[in-house]
Amino acid sequence: MGRRSDHSREEIRQLALGAAEAIVAEGGFKALTARKVAAAIGYTVGTLYLVFENLDDLVFQLNGRTLDQLYQRMLDEKRHSYSGKKALYALATAYIDYAEAESPRWNMLLEYVAGKDEVMPDWYLEKLGQVFGLVEETLASTVGNQDDKTISQAARVLWASVHGICILKIRQRLDLAGGQSTGEMACMLIDNFVEGMSR
Repeated sequence: MGRRSDHSREEIRQLALGAAEAIVAEGGFKALTARKVAAAIGYTVGTLYLVFENLDDLVFQLNGRTLDQLYQRMLDEKRHSYSGKKALYALATAYIDYAEAESPRWNMLLEYVAGKDEVMPDWYLEKLGQVFGLVEETLASTVGNQDDKTISQAARVLWASVHGICILKIRQRLDLAGGQSTGEMACMLIDNFVEGMSR
């Protein structure tokens, strides 16, 4: 794209995020640099930093878009009139399917380490909370009679386990799964987890 001078800050922001997504999709998050993003949209790095505070800010915003997509995918699956364990299966399936379809973006969510003085913005924490909120809400309606703190902690333990299954899938280590598919593993995990919490 040729250098343009008629883009607004928001247009430059959207162009940059789109270019960053393409760079990550092609080469993973380690391929992402401010220089590559700026070159892809026809602007200087200096212009890029008039829109983003630094590369961490750009990555947080890119990861925020990924969290929005992941949340929507999970929410859409849950809306298929599922309840109880079937709703948890649906959430796990949506999460694993998204991770497989969008591996570079999903990996960046988990692997990018911000600068040591960089704090996760409140808006980003809210997006993370939305994803966990779906799991908490579904788990609470499935196991019943548990206090909010227990549900919140249990949802994170459950999702850390689903995430582990997801990594087996993405890293192609299913030979460790004893012949089970990721879907079967997720269902077995959820069955046992819910049974244990319901006792």
